[in-house]
Amino acid sequence: MTRTANRLSVKITTGGFFIATIYTLPMDVIMILLTGGAGYIGSHAAIEFIKAGYPIIVLDNFSNSKMEAVNRSRQLSGQDFPFIEGDIRDRALLDKIFQQHPITAVVHFAGLKAVGESFAQPLRYYDNKVNGSITLFEAMEAAGVHQIVFSSSATVYGDPHTVPIQENFPLSTTNPYGASKLMIENILRDVHVAHAGWRIALLRYFNPTGAHESGLIGENPNGIPNNLMPYIAQVATGKRAALQVFGGDYATVDGTGVRDYIHVVDLVRGHVKALEYLQQHEELITVNLGTGKGYSVLEMLQAMEHAANKAIPYQIVARRAGDIASCYADPHYAFEKLGWTAEFDQEAMCRDMWRWQSQNPNGYGD
Repeated sequence: MTRTANRLSVKITTGGFFIATIYTLPMDVIMILLTGGAGYIGSHAAIEFIKAGYPIIVLDNFSNSKMEAVNRSRQLSGQDFPFIEGDIRDRALLDKIFQQHPITAVVHFAGLKAVGESFAQPLRYYDNKVNGSITLFEAMEAAGVHQIVFSSSATVYGDPHTVPIQENFPLSTTNPYGASKLMIENILRDVHVAHAGWRIALLRYFNPTGAHESGLIGENPNGIPNNLMPYIAQVATGKRAALQVFGGDYATVDGTGVRDYIHVVDLVRGHVKALEYLQQHEELITVNLGTGKGYSVLEMLQAMEHAANKAIPYQIVARRAGDIASCYADPHYAFEKLGWTAEFDQEAMCRDMWRWQSQNPNGYGD
């Protein structure tokens, strides 16, 4: 890494011999590390951050992603951004990344993400998410990198006493996945108190869905999907026989669970807004990213039937452990604090999800 009066150049060398310049940046431009940047949300974030003018570097271990997602994100963004295969629990690798690249901010997506699976494998989830995050934060502190946007979750609200959910609601969890998110939030709150200079955004997601309008990138789960919308989409393509709806006796509009579904592009634009805010304010902020409108499972099923122009078979089965009846955001604080609001509606979410699934019935392939 070499610095001139106004620019910084990062070069590849081997055995002391120059090979190539990877990128040259203005000195006042920050570079962002996207952990889990090959995943569903991360791959869309790569495009939006580049569109907003931020150079990025992506780190991913491919536990729930494919290199093809990186290739397609590069294609859609028009940038051959750096990619490193690796795990956030690898401290030596993280130290090397921070030493070799001019990173000044981290957007932290990396981590396992299935509520149901977290019940069966709690130790794996706590190791991957909590231990991995601690390792990342320690490496950031050692490198002097003190800006982070963290991918948290509405699961930290547990079973809310009312809806819509505001950021000041009591925090609790009903599953190990949510517990791990809340632990990481608490760790970052403590870091902010203990170490001057940290700028932290805790973004509590509701239910991401949809895909890039091109149909080139989207949600590509390993095996049987744990989330509703990719499961519905796979049933629509004939890859799955029928949707299992967990619980038909909740106190909701039709007895099925109600969630706040948000288009993945809206979601990642919220991250861009959060980082822009942190560049101007040395503080810790906590923000819900949702639309403020809840849809039931059957309402989303019907919207997908409209998008795909076909009937989608389903059956109602017993409730799933850890699920709650209704969960949707009060989005007003996000607009007040970040100037962010969701733009895509239910129809757009389902249209883009169907375009991705119908064009890529096997996802990114093997």
